[in-house]
Amino acid sequence: MRFLVTPTFDRTVKKLHRQQKLDLDAAVQAIAADTAAGEAKVGDLAGVQVYKFKMSGQLCLLAYRVLDEETIKLLMAGPHENFYRDLKRLDA
Repeated sequence: MRFLVTPTFDRTVKKLHRQQKLDLDAAVQAIAADTAAGEAKVGDLAGVQVYKFKMSGQLCLLAYRVLDEETIKLLMAGPHENFYRDLKRLDA
């Protein structure tokens, strides 16, 4: 499985603490095991899937797009607050 990351996702990961990175890694592994694990979005965010997971006890979201059978593009990760608004900006 090959992962591509956006600069937004990369910046987010750099700011995380060690335990938060482990939680995020577990979420990415869950997506790698089952690419349909996330909820498919419609409308402005068609083609984007969002996987919900816990990071340090807080509900977080991980947006990704399946490009083909072997490639997943990780778009964004973070708490629910303003997540979809920022994702629309990134995706536009």
